[in-house]
Amino acid sequence: MKSNLLAAVLATSIISLTGAAYAAPVAGSETVGITVQEASIAAAGWSAQKQILHKPVYNDDKKKIGVIEDIIVSPGNSVSYAVVGVGGFLGIDRHDVLIPFNHFKAEGHRYLLPGANKAMLKSLPAFKYTK
Repeated sequence: MKSNLLAAVLATSIISLTGAAYAAPVAGSETVGITVQEASIAAAGWSAQKQILHKPVYNDDKKKIGVIEDIIVSPGNSVSYAVVGVGGFLGIDRHDVLIPFNHFKAEGHRYLLPGANKAMLKSLPAFKYTK
């Protein structure tokens, strides 16, 4: 009896891992979760927490001009903007501005904002979150 139960559990696990005969959970009319292929693609992507947030932004002269404080995802489900904090100390008197993500150049683990400097970023309108 125990071997039949163990065999059933193993078969269910194998089927779940391979995706064959797996009934994905559904919320409303949408399937919850992702396929194995989607997980593979996501794993090759960037982690906002580990690779983007709170990372310094440099200019062409390799001088630090700000820090990526947040990312904004547009209603179309794409990362559209980075909130870059300029100046200040420990968040006090920091000037946050929105910069389109496609303006950045990734150079290794550094984010470059070509043609920018601190004064130019501080002259941009401050970004304020809606309440």
